[in-house]
Amino acid sequence: MFGFLKDQSILRGAYFRDAAKKAPPARQKSKIDAKKARRAARERFKRAHLAEKAFARKLRRVAKEVGKIVNRFAPRGKVRDWPALNLALQKYSKLLGPWAASTAESMIAEVAQRDSFAWAEMGREMGRSLRSEILVAPIQPALDRMLLEQVQLIKSLPTQEATRVHHLMLEGMVGGRRAVETAKEIMRSGQVTASRAMLIARTETTRTATTVVEARSTYVGSEGYIWRTADDSDVRREHDKLEGKFIPWNRPPIAGPNGQRYHAGAGPNCRCYPEPIIPDVVA
Repeated sequence: MFGFLKDQSILRGAYFRDAAKKAPPARQKSKIDAKKARRAARERFKRAHLAEKAFARKLRRVAKEVGKIVNRFAPRGKVRDWPALNLALQKYSKLLGPWAASTAESMIAEVAQRDSFAWAEMGREMGRSLRSEILVAPIQPALDRMLLEQVQLIKSLPTQEATRVHHLMLEGMVGGRRAVETAKEIMRSGQVTASRAMLIARTETTRTATTVVEARSTYVGSEGYIWRTADDSDVRREHDKLEGKFIPWNRPPIAGPNGQRYHAGAGPNCRCYPEPIIPDVVA
């Protein structure tokens, strides 16, 4: 059986080689350029995912501390002093400011650096002057905006958990939830915050990668990109419909279930990525 498959693969390889020889040179070059562009775009996002792991690991520390604070003021899920618990979480949020800025800045810098390496490796497919323009594109203003947003997201981890615990307490008071169930949910504070932290790490890393690609691409005249998905069974229906379509940078498509608009890789838990159309690179 395996010998048969091997023979078939050899025949298919010979067929495609012959077909490629017969293909018009311009058409063949266009296919090669498109394939290289897709490979480069995918590589940029693979590298961004490496930065995501380090970012997520740091954010999980915050989740662990949030869990400790809640357990301290709500042993076994029973809140003894809500004002004190709320104050402790609010104070922790404020203390996180400098650390959050440093952590987000490290992730952003790593994503930007990995992106510059990917563009540099494409040097053989583009002219030296175009490559130089891409690498010196003024991306800092966009990254500064992202840094401010990410600091606020990190600082929101303790405050959002304070809000969740408060809602649980209110539900228990009005009889909408049994005391035992309320206690169990409060005891899950560390896990719930960890899940939220993972969502932030995953979303913000890919959103940063998309922002860097957009800033560098538009600087050299790119008008848009091709939406590419992770191409597996977990791809969302909305994103599957966008696969292979040209998306203008100045007009994000409807990509969320409730009509949200965002670019590939810039939405919650989005694993898609943009394949930029660069002048004189992709025909």
